[in-house]
This record gives sequence, C-alpha cells and structure tokens, in this order.
Amino acid sequence: MKNFLQLFLMGQIFRVMSYDRAANERNSITGLKFLGRPLKWHRLDDGVMGGRSETLHSVEASSESGSPILHFSGQINTDGGGFCSIRAPITGGMPSGTRALRIKYIGDGKTYKLLLSDGSKSTFGPSRRSPSWQADIPTSKTGVEETSEIMLDSFTPSIIGGPITSDSKLDPAQVQEMGFMLSL
Repeated sequence: MKNFLQLFLMGQIFRVMSYDRAANERNSITGLKFLGRPLKWHRLDDGVMGGRSETLHSVEASSESGSPILHFSGQINTDGGGFCSIRAPITGGMPSGTRALRIKYIGDGKTYKLLLSDGSKSTFGPSRRSPSWQADIPTSKTGVEETSEIMLDSFTPSIIGGPITSDSKLDPAQVQEMGFMLSL
C-alpha cells in the first residue's frame, strides 16, 4: 500500500508540474465584452492541482445578433480534482459602484459558478491569501436563453474551491478577473 501511495502521489506531482497554465493564458481566445472592453478567456482546470478534468471553450458569432457567443463545457474527473473553468482578466477592473452583474446564457441543466477575483495567481489558482468570490448559476435544459442578475453581496468568498468564513465584503474596485466554473 505504501508503494501504491508513493506512485499515486508522484503521478499527482507530475500532473501538476506538466500543467502549463502560462500556455493556456497565451492561447486565450477573445470573446464577449465587459464595459465595452474585450475579454480574453483562458482555461484553468484542476490540472493546476494534479487533476484530470478537461475544459473546452470557444467563441463564435451569433447568427441572429452578430454578437459573439462564448461556449464553455468541461468533462469533470474526480480523480485528483473535480473542476473545469475559464477565466478572463478585466482590463481596468470593475467600477467601484457596481452592485450587480447581469449575464445571459443557454444552460444544460447543470449549476455553474460565476467567479470574481483580484486576479492574484498562485500555483493553485487564485491566491490563497485573497479569496475568489463565487455565485451559483443554476441552468435549465430548455435551450432557451436565460438572464440572471446576480447581486455582488450574494457572492461567497472561497479559497481553493471551498467556501470560507470571512467578515470581508466583495469590493468591486478590487475585481480584476472573472470566470465561469463547473465543479462537483
């Protein structure tokens, strides 16, 4: 059993070391705009911590409106991880008076998360010292466009994917990155 555990841990370490986050960021794709500024989306999945989940994303023009459509999907593997996400830096950040975000989407019946962070990076995603802020986005399988308005005070602070207890409040002036995540 000890040898199996050592081999398992070595496999996890190898996957962490071989995950090329910088390449994912270099290969980002431009799609959608926030406050009139284009967002450049890159994938960040659990490979950053040795997991085996796969994130897919693409952008295409809508046949109806001509506005870009961002496609995000993922295959979650709970062996060593359990999340898929896409992230985009917000050039210039969010206005300090922001109280809510409105998003439009077509779902698949799963619950996704909208993520906001100060953009700090560590080996395991957002900095362990500053939380990311998450809000659930339940979706339906109707194939019809849905709209959600998510109040910033409803976001929950999280570190390494888990909620934390904190007296701090989400400060929109500190938000420098947004994302979407699918997790277990």
